[in-house]
Amino acid sequence: MNKKVIVFALGAIVMFGSCASKKELQACQTENKELGQKYVDVKEQLAAANARLSALQDQLNQKTADMMHLQASLDKSLTNASQNNISIEKLVDQINESNQYIRHLVEVKSKSDSLNMVLTNNLTRSLSREEMKEVDVQVLKGVVYISLADNMLYKSGSYEINDRAAETLSKIAKIIKDYKDYDVLIEGNTDNVPVNTTAATMKNIRNNWDLSCLRASSVVQALQNQYGVDPKRLTAGGRGEYNPLVANDTEVGKLRNRRTQIIITPKLDQFMDLIDKAPDAE
Repeated sequence: MNKKVIVFALGAIVMFGSCASKKELQACQTENKELGQKYVDVKEQLAAANARLSALQDQLNQKTADMMHLQASLDKSLTNASQNNISIEKLVDQINESNQYIRHLVEVKSKSDSLNMVLTNNLTRSLSREEMKEVDVQVLKGVVYISLADNMLYKSGSYEINDRAAETLSKIAKIIKDYKDYDVLIEGNTDNVPVNTTAATMKNIRNNWDLSCLRASSVVQALQNQYGVDPKRLTAGGRGEYNPLVANDTEVGKLRNRRTQIIITPKLDQFMDLIDKAPDAE
């Protein structure tokens, strides 16, 4: 009896132990399978990470090369800038001087234009309606032109001033004296008809050159001697028949071309001062 019990007990122990071993084995197999899959996954992730690291390393190498190239270019530029620093500063100074000179010219021109406009207005207001028919006043390129007809100024066939011109010349002389910063050029002009050298009034006059110069000289002397204009401001000149306003093919055209112009301009030394102030060109 006891032997049977012992044998049974031993069999039960063996059977129980066999069952336990089988479950443990299955559990180990399952765990091993899971670990194997995790190993494969980790291995794949490591390969992907290595590939990405390699790509990043290539990018870093390229960026480093680009940076070194940029640094070399910058160093070269800084070296060139350092070498040319004096030239650049000099160029900037010249540009600043040029800009200042241009501003100065604009200011001078604006002032001159304003004075010319006032001068012209004062002159035209001082002349009568009848005088304005034979006197033309214009401002061209900053210069005031007063054009007087010959039949108003001179005796017929002569370069002598007539009495009728006295009042008009006195008004013009007053304007000239009021504007002391201007020089005055008296310019004689004729038509293309040759001078009648046989006329008593044209004695010793060879041609229209002589006639235009003598007429301008007569006006200059009248302004100086009769109306007190400073002769240092006056210049007499003649252009003969070579500065016509219109063609000389009609009597009206010839009449327009026979004229004396009083040209009022800023003093020459003012322009020379501007030239002296101009930046040196190099």
